[in-house]
Amino acid sequence: MNTSRLSFLALIVLFSCTEKKTLFRQLPSSNTNIHFSNTIKETDSFNVLDVSNIYNGGGVGFGDFNNDGLQDIYFTGNLVPNKLYLNKGHLKFEDITEAAGVSGEGTWGRGVAVVDINNDGLQDIYVSTSILSDPEKRRNLLYINQGLDKSGIPRFKEMAKEYGLDDTTHSTQAAFFDYDNDGDLDVFILVNEIAAGYIPSRFGPIHKDGSSPSTSRLYRNDWNDSLKHPVFTNVSKEAGILTEGYGHGVTIADINRDGWKDIYVTNDYISNNILYINNHDGTFTDELSTYFKHTSANSMGNDINDVNNDGLMDVIELDMNPEDNYRKKMMLNSNSYQTYQNSDYFGYEYQYVRNTLQINQGPRVKGNDSIGDPIFSDIGFFSGIAETDWSWTPMVVDFDNDGYRDIIVTNGFPKDVTDHDFIAFRTRTSQVASKQQMLSQIPEVKIPNYAFRNNGDLHFTNVSKDWGIVAPSFSNGAAYADLDNDGDLDYVVNNINDEASVFENTLNDDKSNSPHYLQVQFAGNTPNLGGIGAWVELHYGNGKKQVYENSPYRGYLSSIQNIAHFGLDTVAIVDSVVVKWPDGKMQVLHHVKTNQLLVVKQSNARDNYGWDRPQFASNTLFKDITDSLGVKTRYDEYDFIDFNIQKLLPHKLSEYGPGLAAGDINGDGLDDIIMGGSYGYSAKILSQQPDGRFNVSDLTNGATMQTKAWEDLGILLFDADNDGDLDIYTTSGGFESAANTFHYRDKLWINDGKGKFAMDTTSLPGNLSSKTCVRGVDYDHDGDIDIFVAGRVEPWAYPKPVSSAIYRNDSRNGQIKFTDVTKTVAPDLINLGLACDALWTDFDNDGWEDLIIAGEWMPLTFLKNDKGVFKNVTSGTGIQSEKGWWSSIVAGDFDNDGDMDYIVGNLGHNSFYRATDEEPVRIYAKDFDNNGNYDALPSLYLPNINRNGTRREFPAQLRDDEIRQMIEMRRKFKTYREYATATFNKLLSQDQLKDAVKLDANYFTSSLLRNMGNGKFEMEPLPIEAQLSCIYGMVVGDFDGDGNLDVVINGNDYGTEVSVGRYDAFNGLFLKGDGKGKFKPLSILESGIFIPGNGKGLVSIRNPEGKCLLFAGQNRGPLKVFQLKNSGRNIPLQAADQYAILKLKDGRGRKEEFNFGSSFLSQSSRFLWVNDQVTGIEIMNNKGVTRNIP
Repeated sequence: MNTSRLSFLALIVLFSCTEKKTLFRQLPSSNTNIHFSNTIKETDSFNVLDVSNIYNGGGVGFGDFNNDGLQDIYFTGNLVPNKLYLNKGHLKFEDITEAAGVSGEGTWGRGVAVVDINNDGLQDIYVSTSILSDPEKRRNLLYINQGLDKSGIPRFKEMAKEYGLDDTTHSTQAAFFDYDNDGDLDVFILVNEIAAGYIPSRFGPIHKDGSSPSTSRLYRNDWNDSLKHPVFTNVSKEAGILTEGYGHGVTIADINRDGWKDIYVTNDYISNNILYINNHDGTFTDELSTYFKHTSANSMGNDINDVNNDGLMDVIELDMNPEDNYRKKMMLNSNSYQTYQNSDYFGYEYQYVRNTLQINQGPRVKGNDSIGDPIFSDIGFFSGIAETDWSWTPMVVDFDNDGYRDIIVTNGFPKDVTDHDFIAFRTRTSQVASKQQMLSQIPEVKIPNYAFRNNGDLHFTNVSKDWGIVAPSFSNGAAYADLDNDGDLDYVVNNINDEASVFENTLNDDKSNSPHYLQVQFAGNTPNLGGIGAWVELHYGNGKKQVYENSPYRGYLSSIQNIAHFGLDTVAIVDSVVVKWPDGKMQVLHHVKTNQLLVVKQSNARDNYGWDRPQFASNTLFKDITDSLGVKTRYDEYDFIDFNIQKLLPHKLSEYGPGLAAGDINGDGLDDIIMGGSYGYSAKILSQQPDGRFNVSDLTNGATMQTKAWEDLGILLFDADNDGDLDIYTTSGGFESAANTFHYRDKLWINDGKGKFAMDTTSLPGNLSSKTCVRGVDYDHDGDIDIFVAGRVEPWAYPKPVSSAIYRNDSRNGQIKFTDVTKTVAPDLINLGLACDALWTDFDNDGWEDLIIAGEWMPLTFLKNDKGVFKNVTSGTGIQSEKGWWSSIVAGDFDNDGDMDYIVGNLGHNSFYRATDEEPVRIYAKDFDNNGNYDALPSLYLPNINRNGTRREFPAQLRDDEIRQMIEMRRKFKTYREYATATFNKLLSQDQLKDAVKLDANYFTSSLLRNMGNGKFEMEPLPIEAQLSCIYGMVVGDFDGDGNLDVVINGNDYGTEVSVGRYDAFNGLFLKGDGKGKFKPLSILESGIFIPGNGKGLVSIRNPEGKCLLFAGQNRGPLKVFQLKNSGRNIPLQAADQYAILKLKDGRGRKEEFNFGSSFLSQSSRFLWVNDQVTGIEIMNNKGVTRNIP
């Protein structure tokens, strides 16, 4: 051996000795004796260009095939034989494939399902096969365990045909489960076949009749007395398993907790994922769009498990979005609004290229308290697990035994056919290049796997390096098991063109200081000895719990050990272990010691249980009474495509309605509602009747695109002319028409005193900017209501700053007149920025209403009212540096200290756009190429070349997107690689950047602004549940009657750029206040608030019985109405009333302000709602006059 080689080895030894210990130790094959490698060699006739699924890999199956208490390993191979390794202890294995007779019979093996199919106490192996064109070589294999030979080797006999399971479809994986609750195990077989003539990425009608060759199958288990084993019958058609899909993953779970197993399928390409909900009668119905608002696009493996220990099953599915800039720019597709439109047209679910983590929000509450299906919210970006490149297997289990399930992801692909430069090369040379030349141009994606540690707060931390997961590979199927029975979980990966990876968990190397665990093994009754489908709950530590639904078929192509594993950190004794068996029997074990394998026997289960749930939610705070009131009003909107004008917008600006305003418009003492109308649609008047129902009429009769060529956004109900009735002011906004045109002229509608309105065309200043909210206040204390209007955007020139305005009410003697006094009383509003919401509020308690403005790419702006003149005091607030995409603001004395605090809505943290002080999101804007079009180029920080690369500022969008906006980018970046390596400063020259608008945002957290006095504020994040989407309409009140202010929130934004995807994780949100400025989110089942759509305005009114109602608007969705169940009384307010001081039972005092408009596009009716926690009320008007309310 030469000296340089010796020196290299010495360095390795030295490094190994000083290296930090990692959670996992990758064991060399020389130690384990596992030499299996899923080797694939391409040829001219057999390669990734001709066979798309060639590199979809093989699986890993764990089972104790010789019943010695150690988990053995089975690998499926594609062009190589399958392998079975017997666990000899101490992580040593013996290849017994030939002796056992399980080499795969020359098939292309894909998934492996381990099951005791004949209930003889011996684990059998079912192999799914695919790819090969000859159906005879595509018959699935069933290896029946014959027991041990004289050498102690388990022998197997291939008997798929005898069992009726020699399926010849291009099958991916099988999952055994009892779909009909008859006690035996049936099987679902997942299929993925790209048949000749099919283009899997092309839109078209979805085949839902079983006619597509790529349709999965369901086989029923029918016992055969003569054969003494089951024979399986294909019941796909009668069961309704008829929807096509290019299946990669299947997980069985009772997702709606009704006692019947459901099927979740993740599909590749354009095909929808499928959620087959069990109908209890042998049939299934696909309810995907009912449960999920969107899914991953190229969905790979999946798992269903409880990641936040709330007892509800969450869904994890993988896709192929890279983390680093280079890979994103080289393989992701550019924005295509047509894809979004086609999804709607053909009935596809919305799909986005990223991993999704769908958090189970529990059952929805429907009309009149009826309980419905669960609803899920994707929090993949929020959780930090959305981007793991070309991914296959999610392993979701507690690897570090801290009590929370972690996630390890396998990934990689030998030939990246999605590489844009390769696609361009292929297009140019397809007629002249040889197949080998073509193949040689395809780059590989050989990268390390990912490990994410669950932080216990819905966040996951990337700990790949800390856990020792650093070796690059082409990894596919993977599974976990406690291979050495030491109480921590090891895992094994099936790699392409490399030996399989075996990772030993080192957590319990030092047992004296290791966290606790409990493993549960299920000893079921015949004919389900493995207890598949059983449910186990652990209860411990004053209300903590963990749950698990027993199914070993998880992830991708693989079977985990059929043992439940729970990490328990410092818990030494579990208070109770509850096991619910599939036959309706239950057992409860008390005071169970940890650090053991607990074997639970179905024969010991004596108690009965049921999954029946109440039909009605009797304990909610609110009741959905939309249908009972006969409210059938929808907010409709034409689909204007803002991105056709400015290609790189981060979101639309034409899709923000409906605005809502409430008040008594016809003088009958009942609160009515005005809902704004979009371009071409009339605003709606909802007139409340004495029976509490509503009559609906149009504000603009016969509205069409020609007769109503504007969009109502902000709405203000106020008495413009001091004649004692409420008039209507509507701002005109949107993005549909060119700037400074009549489409953006605001409207003033004068009330005749009976609720009939006529448009006044002369009283308003000629402001033709696109606006959002309008707010009323008597800012100069002269006895009439003045107006603030928020400038939102210059259409077709986002994000050029625009002006907001103050209009002084100069009406006299019935002649209405508003004067724009912005330049004299509030010059800081000139070119302020992109205002989204505003609030008149006395933030410094001096008796004069000040102004706070929330906007995009700007800090919250504070204008102090100095007796009718406004001074910008933002710089002294202490929060002037927090620039966000602020969307909404509402006031409340949330800490009961006598001054106003504020809740401010923002983008949240569940987005591709993530910002910090050091790494802000930016946008650069100007007509950079002098072609008459305003260019806006967003940027953000990403790792440059790989996940551990230097984080730099890069353009947010892809090369093709940039070219559509600025054609010169094609010349500047001739290849995709040139663009992928270019930081943002390479896009534009210094000359181009001269005089450009440059804006940034560093804070996207929706927050509480705590008023510290003297114009100072502290910004405190709202609970994480409030960070999952955009916040818009909000209503504040003590809704639960505990004396503290709560908040109801409406939100989401469906107008995002289509590659980022809809912000849709909210379903409405109730934040319960504690009176100290902290909040606790309530579930849908607790609050009764369920607003699942593109939520915008939210207002409160009174019904004829004095009850408090909330009206929630949804863009392109129905208006929803909720009634507060708690009793109280409402106190009408006078126009000049400014605020009240409430004395509470516990001696505290609370200030409540009365606004003409509060939160995004919302104006609630003016009344004070109080309950029995209030013992005294003092109301102050803007003249300083007080009155006491008994």
